[in-house]
Amino acid sequence: MVVIVLTACPTGLRGYLTRWFIEVSPGVFVGRVPSRVRDKAWDRVVEMIGHGRALLVHSAPGEQGLAFRTHGHDWKPVDFDGIQLMMRRNPGGAAVAGAGSVAPEDAGSSSNAPPGWSSAARRRRFGRSSPRS
Repeated sequence: MVVIVLTACPTGLRGYLTRWFIEVSPGVFVGRVPSRVRDKAWDRVVEMIGHGRALLVHSAPGEQGLAFRTHGHDWKPVDFDGIQLMMRRNPGGAAVAGAGSVAPEDAGSSSNAPPGWSSAARRRRFGRSSPRS
């Protein structure tokens, strides 16, 4: 099984992918193709995407049973003890491990919110009474 998710891509690329995949939602393609077709399609996606973003998830042997590829994303797949996880970057540019985990006793004040959180995320996490930043 292969899933390709495209953001801000040219129309021609979406048309190209419909040769082998079903577009279940705008920019989301799903199909069951051989690995050779998957690799050739991914090469074409990377070639044609321009300033857009692309994510490929496919079946793979191993404990998780899947693997990721990304192009143009801030989130990058990393291997963590044999399991692939998605690492994202904080607004400062440094990699963040475990961002968003705040101890329950600290959940009452917005000063403990990790940097880069939007005001909406702070309200959801810490409640409406927290001051805006």
